[in-house]
This record gives sequence, C-alpha cells and structure tokens, in this order.
Amino acid sequence: MHKAERAIIMGAGMGTRLRPVTDNLPKPLVRVNGVRIIDTVIGALRANGIREIHIVTGYRAEAWQELLKDDPDLDLIYNPYYAERNNISSMYEAREYLHSCVCVDGDNLIYRPEILMPEFEFSGYAGIPARGETDEWLMVADENRMVRYTTKGGREGWQLFGVCHLSEEDGLRLRGFLEEEYVRNRRYDIYWDDVAMFLHRDAFRFQVHPIQWGDIQEIDSFEELCELDPGYLRK
Repeated sequence: MHKAERAIIMGAGMGTRLRPVTDNLPKPLVRVNGVRIIDTVIGALRANGIREIHIVTGYRAEAWQELLKDDPDLDLIYNPYYAERNNISSMYEAREYLHSCVCVDGDNLIYRPEILMPEFEFSGYAGIPARGETDEWLMVADENRMVRYTTKGGREGWQLFGVCHLSEEDGLRLRGFLEEEYVRNRRYDIYWDDVAMFLHRDAFRFQVHPIQWGDIQEIDSFEELCELDPGYLRK
C-alpha cells in the first residue's frame, strides 16, 4: 500500500461560470450555505491525517490570506500565469510536492471525507459509474484498471472527478514528464492531467478509485449554486 503524505489543492482558476459571485472572489472561497467550498476539502484532508497541504493560488490571490488566519500551517503557492496558461502551469509551480500525494481540485465540495483517505494500492483518479449519456470526462477500465480516457463523454465508463492519488514513484515520474512538456515543449495550453492520461499514458499503471454519487460535487454554474444555496437568489 502507498500513503499520501501531502496534498496539492488546485485553486488558481478564475471561476468564470460562477459569476457574478466570483467577480471578486476565487471559486474555492465561495460559501455554500455558510461554508466555504475549500473548507470541505481541507476538513476532509485533516480528518484523514494529512497535515501538509499546499494550495496553488492565482486569481484574486490576496483573498486567500484570510484562510491563513484560520489555518496558518497551510502553504500558499502563487501561479503568476493563471490567466494566460492552462492548469499545467499551476501543477508546475507545485511540482516539488508531486510525490506521495493526493491532488484535489479546490472547487469540489467534499461530502464524504473518506474519498481523501491517504492509503491506496495504485495511483489513480476518483470515479463514479456513469449514469447514461454524459459529456463529462470518462475513464473506461477493466476491473478498475484504466485502459483509456475520453474527454468527449459517452455512456460507458467512470465519470472522472478531480481527486488523484499519486505514489512516490508515479509522482516523481509525472514531475519529470511535466517539466518536459511545460518547459522543453512549451505546452502551456493543456491540463496537467493530459500529461499522464494521454501524452505519457503507458508510463503509468493508474487505477480507478471508486466513489459514490453524493460523495463529491463540483458546482458548474451560478444556477447550480443557487439550487444548493437559495440565498444567492435573494442577493
């Protein structure tokens, strides 16, 4: 078994789909029924004994300082290219921590902390069996082993969520490929996940980490935010 000793939280994005709430606030700091989205992530990590937490910031970076008042042990990493490059730039900024870790999108609401538990057998992504046709990213696997990915959706497979566990070996291997693609090949327009999923897939033995509907939720629009927290309609 491997064990995640640290966490990298991706929080640099502009959260444009939640405007106007994110006009002056990073999406992970948006409150849903009084609780910041990021607090559900940090709380789940803490509940699983993961104390070393690195958060990559970018958009409205000054707003993240408020978080340090509540938890001064958090490490904030600023990505100066958040607005002009894809999130591969954020993972590049946090690359030195990319081993024995769990990588989490900071705009996910975590309802079941166990999905961030540190122990795991194989590196891989959290996934939920697709319910009919979807346009979300899918993993198609054989006995939970990933065999291929698709960004175009479909009917069969595991819907991918932004939780990835990486062993020490896979993390260090990914760091090397990340530096190759970002620095040498100047691939600024891709997701960091593309490096392991598509560009160097054969170098990794990733596995689906099954989770259930209701364990995690990403808010994709202002309308979805209002459904979860009707208080935004009144505002």
